[in-house]
Amino acid sequence: MDTRGRLLAAAELLYGTGQGIDSVSMREILRASGIKNANALQYHFGDRAGLLTAVLNKHSRDVELRRHALLDRYVTVGRNDIRALAEALVLPLAAKLNDRDGGGAYLCIRADLLNRRKPPISAAVLEDRSDSLNRWRELVDPFLDPTAAHLHRRLVVLRFVIGELAGRAVTAPHTDDRVFISQLVDLVGAMLSASASPETRRLVKARTTQPRKPPK
Repeated sequence: MDTRGRLLAAAELLYGTGQGIDSVSMREILRASGIKNANALQYHFGDRAGLLTAVLNKHSRDVELRRHALLDRYVTVGRNDIRALAEALVLPLAAKLNDRDGGGAYLCIRADLLNRRKPPISAAVLEDRSDSLNRWRELVDPFLDPTAAHLHRRLVVLRFVIGELAGRAVTAPHTDDRVFISQLVDLVGAMLSASASPETRRLVKARTTQPRKPPK
């Protein structure tokens, strides 16, 4: 394995513990890689953001191809099926549970970044408008209760899925992930199709009709 590959493997090993990206220093990654050149990380990745981007890019193409294939099948069948769309979200990510070449680290990094207001990484890496998630959002939209859509239900579901899978990855290996994954698909389908409660609708309406306070 070349120097870049060794550094990437060391980063995935440490990030895959689920402790959070802030808890892993560049010095620890260099030490874990066994590379003696202190400037190797900066040479190959620039900074921490560049390293995180490299890990995400390594795995994102596989996730994209799997999700597009599931969405292609959904469109071809031509039948409204919320569980099929739930599978299209979950299964490409869940495949990373069995990817021993850094799949767990990918899930942990995505979970960490999704819960940050200002991720330490280019927004373009996380939100490509031509990616499979954008296509998935459009297909899911007709199933959403208007209030749920207003409250960004799809983003909530995505965060839930990534968080659950990251937690599962940290406790790996497991003898069988099939029940876990199937139940996760069930939960996603239920979350997407659930209507907002009368109380939630009331609160949203009150918030949107309340006059805004003028800036001080």
